[in-house]
Amino acid sequence: MWENFPLFPEAASTAASRVDRLFFFILIVCAFFTLLIFTLVFTFAIRYRRRSPSERPRPISGSLRLEIVWSLVPLAIAMVIFAWGSRLYVALARPPAEALHIFVVGKQWMWKFQHIEGQREINELHVPVGKPVRLTMSSEDVIHSLFVPAFRVKTDVLPGRYTRMWFEATKPGTYHLFCAEYCGTSHSEMRGRVVVMEPARFQEWLGGGRAGESLEARGAQLFAQLGCASCHEPAPGARGPSLVGLFGKTVELQGGGSVTADETYLRESIVNPQAKIVSGFQPIMPTYAGQVSEEGLLQLVVYIMSLEEKAARK
Repeated sequence: MWENFPLFPEAASTAASRVDRLFFFILIVCAFFTLLIFTLVFTFAIRYRRRSPSERPRPISGSLRLEIVWSLVPLAIAMVIFAWGSRLYVALARPPAEALHIFVVGKQWMWKFQHIEGQREINELHVPVGKPVRLTMSSEDVIHSLFVPAFRVKTDVLPGRYTRMWFEATKPGTYHLFCAEYCGTSHSEMRGRVVVMEPARFQEWLGGGRAGESLEARGAQLFAQLGCASCHEPAPGARGPSLVGLFGKTVELQGGGSVTADETYLRESIVNPQAKIVSGFQPIMPTYAGQVSEEGLLQLVVYIMSLEEKAARK
């Protein structure tokens, strides 16, 4: 209904209509109470104006019933918005398990996308229609924010950590992609496009061109180049914990406590290994901060994730 209205971009994802419904509900509530309050202000100003210098208004004792009503009605509306928004937030924060995994690196002033299969893109992202897509994102320099208006999704991209976002496109086409966080003098030029394709055409695109090595293969090469296997080999007496089957598991830490071995934990363990020491091991791992690029960290993380999949197949 709003597709041709310039303030509302096309709704082209499964989340778009849900976000729009909440937005319009809040807009209607705000418009109603704004109109009501202004109407009452002008009505009371005219009706109860002072007509002569000697006029004295009658004292008002107040109404407990009225005070309860104007307290409970806004509370009820606020709770509806809170529950509705919370449910939508949880749905947008949890990508489906079968989602297509793509990695994103933000850099002044471009977006770099890496597909698991090896395809790389700059300021352009190809995805299939009708398939959930999960983006794992990080920044090489400052805070950015990935925003696709047609999908109604936006998430900050932060240096030093991973953030996640997912969407499922419902219409083939080309859609704008922006950075929604001021990131420097050329912030306005940090934009791109999302190309949504039919699944068969997407598979053709994914298999064509110069795909190069997969992220897993590049990660394996970097893993060997850095000599990681010398400490993390899956053998008794190894100086570091085994990485086979690690991803997604709970890791017990020295001094008590535990952490889930997700992408963020793996990245932190590479660049700041002293932050969380695994129980039963000594803090002997050196930091690789500044030695491995953000793209290299992604490749290592993908390789370690693949060790979990290989362990599950054995």
